[in-house]
Amino acid sequence: MSLHTTTFSSASELATVFSQRIADILKQAISERGKASLVVSGGSTPLPLFKALSIRSIDWSKVTITLADERWVANTDAASNEKLVRENLLQDKASKANFVPLKTVHENAEDAVQQLTATFNKVGLPFDVVILGMGEDGHTASLFPCSAQIEAGLDVNSPAMLIATQPTTAPHQRMSFTLRALVSSANVFLHLTGQKKRDVLQDALENYTDLEKPIKAVCDKTNVELMWAP
Repeated sequence: MSLHTTTFSSASELATVFSQRIADILKQAISERGKASLVVSGGSTPLPLFKALSIRSIDWSKVTITLADERWVANTDAASNEKLVRENLLQDKASKANFVPLKTVHENAEDAVQQLTATFNKVGLPFDVVILGMGEDGHTASLFPCSAQIEAGLDVNSPAMLIATQPTTAPHQRMSFTLRALVSSANVFLHLTGQKKRDVLQDALENYTDLEKPIKAVCDKTNVELMWAP
């Protein structure tokens, strides 16, 4: 498998071009199957993309949006990825999309895996578009190299679609899609900005194992397009 890089002159240009690319893929999926699915990630990097995507002319009522991972906090908490998506992506035209949260009423994330798996079996995999980010430790989604669950999360022979994780270097229990679920997607993108993240990625791909830098596992198992701006 491989990593293909598309470089943009600015984060603004990236958001504009990338949002149209995503819109085109979703429209094609709707045309072919009557529905489409989009998996996004949290953090500050995708905010301009969310704004640009929210105004694209798509039949959003036929699009299901969810997250690659979620912190096990209330959806009103500042750390909630759901809150971020609702306030920045599920706006304007995209307000008509069907959003499926990863946070449930369960106190413990592990207790929610079965319910969420049933939910996403109804949504249907593979997803049409997955947009991943990457931390400076090389984690992606909530597949942290420091977590006790990392081997299970990266096991592509496991049938598990979702996994509860507990990083030791970051707060909050998490819910994450597994590597298998992510790399089975039709289109997998990695969205990064800044030279530092680009360097971390290159170092991960060249000098580490999949377990040490989980982003490497993604690139090893499927074709990934890096959307990057300085």
